[in-house]
Amino acid sequence: MADSVRISERLALPPDSDTPIIAAARRRDEYAVHVCRSEAGALARLCPEIGGRRVALITDDSVAHLHARRLAGRLTEAGLDVGMTSFPAGESSKCLDTAARLLDWLAGSSLARRDVVLAVGGGVVIDTVGWVASAYMRGVPYINVPTTLLAHVDAALGGKVAVDHSSAKNLIGAFYQPAAVVSNVGYLRTLDRRHLRAGLAEAVKKGVIASPELFALIERRHADILAADPAATARLVHGASVIKCQLIAKDPYEEDLRRPLNFGHTIGHAVETVAGYEHVLHGEAVAFGMACASRIAERRGLLDAALLRRILGLLREIGLPVHLADLPARVDPVETLHALGQIRKIRDGRLRFVLPVELGATVIADDVTDEEIHAAVTAREGEPGDTDG
Repeated sequence: MADSVRISERLALPPDSDTPIIAAARRRDEYAVHVCRSEAGALARLCPEIGGRRVALITDDSVAHLHARRLAGRLTEAGLDVGMTSFPAGESSKCLDTAARLLDWLAGSSLARRDVVLAVGGGVVIDTVGWVASAYMRGVPYINVPTTLLAHVDAALGGKVAVDHSSAKNLIGAFYQPAAVVSNVGYLRTLDRRHLRAGLAEAVKKGVIASPELFALIERRHADILAADPAATARLVHGASVIKCQLIAKDPYEEDLRRPLNFGHTIGHAVETVAGYEHVLHGEAVAFGMACASRIAERRGLLDAALLRRILGLLREIGLPVHLADLPARVDPVETLHALGQIRKIRDGRLRFVLPVELGATVIADDVTDEEIHAAVTAREGEPGDTDG
């Protein structure tokens, strides 16, 4: 006998047709973040999260070679039905063309609405695949398996998914939370030091805005983290994940645009746009943006000069850019100010700068002038408040 469920509804019509109708839709998303030190440990957590459903694994070509094909094989050995595809690595792939190709691939697969998309890779993969998952069949579950440090501590968490547009980074996107995050820090051993440094920038950000303890941990252990030491990276990823999850829980859908998590991103996104999304890594741009915002805060009398030196000093020790000349590509300050105009449009006509006051405290300012931005962007080594002395 077929299962059946009887549903009874007896809804009354209101007598007054002029009364506004109030439509309500509430949703609470909750997911587990697992931090592991090996692929075996990650599989032990990933398989229960998948729960026997079909898997569409999406990655980039580089990660496919390094990790994803092996991971797909081990999931298949565990009895799961796994399909896999990949796209070219790099920020230039984070675009509508890639998303359209992935949607076509999913449409030709056997994936059903309750099956699982697995995003295996760095921030480009996670942002792109998350947005594709949000659009396919009006939303299918997806699980993030980050492979870069930046994705471990930032991109894999929070459900902000998007692709880039030529006029602005992350212009086309959504808020769509993952079903789970499985972070295997063992994958970081295949990452080069430049990408480790870029990922560490996002952890420094969290230390400045919300955790003196995390900031101090990075000061003590950044050499071990850059060497991909498993104990050091696991401690960093776990701590940074806890802090980000606590911060986004306060406002997961950014109803309030005054967000400390945007520290360094206002100028950082403009730098990425000017550089064509390819020549400057996201973490490098954020590090430069944090340096600029910290200078603005110090010149406004909000940030002590000694703390400015401490922040810039840590970024330098890690090997991150704090001046224009440090960036790996030429970035014109005038073009950067022009790119900020597009960001101003996205942010309701205002540029909201997150300015640090002390470790764990910030001010959100929407009155930062173009002159202040230009001075911070073009600051040179040895200017007052911007030295190691």
